[in-house]
Formats: sequence, C-alpha cells, structure tokens
Amino acid sequence: MRPSTAKANSRTRGDVGVGKPKHGAKSRRNELKAEKKKERKRAILEAEALGKDAPPKKIPKTLESLREPDASVVTEGDPETDFDLYRDEFTKYFERTYEPKVLITSSANPNLKTKLFLKELQRIIPNSEVFHRRQSTVKKIVSSSIAKGFTDIAIINEHNKDPSSMLVSHLPEGPTAFFKVSNVKLTKHIKRNWREMTGHRPEVILSNFSTRLGVVVGRMLAALFHYDPQFKGRRAVTFHNQRDYIFVRHHRYEFKDDGKRAALRELGPRFTLKLKSLQRGTFDSKTGEYEWIVTNKRHQMESSRRRFYL
Repeated sequence: MRPSTAKANSRTRGDVGVGKPKHGAKSRRNELKAEKKKERKRAILEAEALGKDAPPKKIPKTLESLREPDASVVTEGDPETDFDLYRDEFTKYFERTYEPKVLITSSANPNLKTKLFLKELQRIIPNSEVFHRRQSTVKKIVSSSIAKGFTDIAIINEHNKDPSSMLVSHLPEGPTAFFKVSNVKLTKHIKRNWREMTGHRPEVILSNFSTRLGVVVGRMLAALFHYDPQFKGRRAVTFHNQRDYIFVRHHRYEFKDDGKRAALRELGPRFTLKLKSLQRGTFDSKTGEYEWIVTNKRHQMESSRRRFYL
C-alpha cells in the first residue's frame, strides 16, 4: 500500500470515529447512576422522616419472589406434616441419642484439589475421618462403615480434576442423596489460612428449605454435624437454599465493641450443591427406590423457571 493511500484511510477512519472511545455515553451512564443513588438516599430520608406513616417498601420482582405456589410447602403447626416429616430416619439424631461420626472419602486415585477438599471438609465437620478409598465399592464402604459405627458417609467424585459430585448416605437405614458440586473454592483460593480454624464445633444454619423435600435435605445435612455447637469458637456453617441451589459457606463471626453488631470472616471452603436424586435406604444403583430424581429430560422437570423443589 502506498503512503498516500494509508494516510487517506487513516483520515477516513478518523472521520467515522473508528477506534475512538465513547466518552459521552460513559459519562451519561455515570450521571444516571449518580441520579439513581441520589433518589435512593432521598427516599430513605423521606421514609425516616415519615416514620410509621412511610409507604411500604416495593418488593423487587425476582424469580424467588414470583415463585409458583407449591402444595408441598411446609407450614408450621400442621400436626400431620410434623408427624410425617419429624418422625423419620433423623429423629434419633435430633433427640440427641447418639453423636454423629462421619466418614469422608472420594473416588479412586483423586486429584490434589479433591484431596485438599476432603481435608477441608474434615476440618468443618466434627468427628469426621478421611478414608482413602482405593478400589473399594460403595456397597463395601457402606457395610464396613456401619460395622465401625459411622453414622454417615460422604463420597466426593471428581471430573476434569475438580470435585464434581457428592453422595451423602445416612447409616444404617438411609436415605441417600446425590448432589452436583460446583464452584469449589478452597481456603487458599479465598486467601485465608486453615490455621485460623479452631477445633470448636460449629453452629449449623439452614436457610430457606421450605418444601417437604427441602426439609428432608436440610435435616440430612444438619445430621452431619454435632447437635451441640461450641459457641466459644464463633464458627458457623451455613446451608442457604436459593432457587434449588444450596450455597455452603463457613464463617467465623466476631462482635464489635458496642456488642450490637457482628462481622463475618469467611474461612472456607466455599462450594455449591444441586440436588440430583434422593433415594430410600443406602446406595443401590440397580434396585434402589427413589423418592425424587432429576431425569435427563430436563424440559419435563423445569416446566417453569419459577418452580422450585426445595
């Protein structure tokens, strides 16, 4: 290309604005954000001035707030529901007749990240042990765990060198739940040190498990932990259900000087669970009876984006 032609093309690109940043549009967006922020502050001040006469806050329209009515939602004080739900395989745990003892294992020859994930699960679950599975089958692990007095087992599987699923089975009579595991962040990934964790038993917080299925899953997850937390350690493990995704977080809380406020410090690990199936009894892939399962025909299960099962 000749120099004169290149100069002409450069002038043409400059004329149409190619390559020039759109400072006007960006400044306009910033102005709109500032205006919205001022409006929110003005609304807060007006509500504080009106006090009890202030108009009710507008509820934002989200998938959670527009959730479809579900007949299986548990209502407090319903004697029939209480009898069905709270007289299950976890009744003895909530009656404190035994202390949980959990076996944590993985698939054969796990990757380093999965091994570290097992170790961090052991740190947050009291009275738990990590078992190197090698070539043992799930049924053999279940039978040997029952013989050794374990009350629950958790098996972590991996895919592409990352933890991908978790099988939780309550012993000796079940049930067994299978979860998809995603967004795993170890303690080092959130820039924390595992030495910050004390040996105190953590509190367990179950949030937003509202249906019959959700209550069963919440009780199963709670039964992995000791029912008597040691509040001196100020540790809390949270299972928060939102749109059928269970977000698992581990924090340590500390109170401010005024004694009215508290600050949270996340310790890790951090991961997300998605229920795929709930089976009666212990694990049996051939003759097991499923209470609830997600099939490959996803469109049949998810007939509406506003329908949730937990």
